[in-house]
Amino acid sequence: MRARRCLIPLALALFAARCSDQVGPRIAEQQPAAQSLHFLQWAGNAPPQFMASGALSGRGGQRVRLASPGRLSLGRYTAAFWAVRGEARSIQINYLSSTGDTSAPFLQFTSDDPAYVPGVGDLAPGDSVLITVTIDPTELKVSLEPTGLVFGNPAQLQIWYSGADGDLNGDGVVDDTDAAIEAQLLGLWYREGPADQWTEIAAVHSLTDKSFTSALAHFCEYAVSY
Repeated sequence: MRARRCLIPLALALFAARCSDQVGPRIAEQQPAAQSLHFLQWAGNAPPQFMASGALSGRGGQRVRLASPGRLSLGRYTAAFWAVRGEARSIQINYLSSTGDTSAPFLQFTSDDPAYVPGVGDLAPGDSVLITVTIDPTELKVSLEPTGLVFGNPAQLQIWYSGADGDLNGDGVVDDTDAAIEAQLLGLWYREGPADQWTEIAAVHSLTDKSFTSALAHFCEYAVSY
């Protein structure tokens, strides 16, 4: 991350002027093998809690609380819904407060044209595929499956990072350095599989909403990082 870290002083010099609310779309760049990313961490000591709404498990409109990490293998959260070729379908996942009575958005995914499923082939209009969203309980990472699902019309993914720890550089304080990192360095990254390198993906960054929005042509793993 040496090349990206050297941008922090420049970002701080520009911080007073700040960039506009909409930053992007960003130009994807390949992560050199020698670099390591700084993944955003969830705020607080307890695992985050979520609520999902949408066309879940083929039962549109129902609200389903995601299972706690202790009930799932790998200690992760999952939710699923049916995407249909030729029909707009979406899922939204919100953060839940500690009391469970308030929420804020974390992820929204919308698709109307799942076109090809690995191992199945091309989908005809009206055909469906079960899409699963898996959330990492420690870092702001999500996996979308089935891996390799291809869309005719790009799907839209929006991820909010307002639930992350504000101390982005991990120095123990939330200050102007963290704000500069957010404005100038933070991005949406993806990788095809665990053995692959992370690559920054083109995305629109909204500082006001604290979110990234990107058009997806296929599925893999995504993370908010710098």
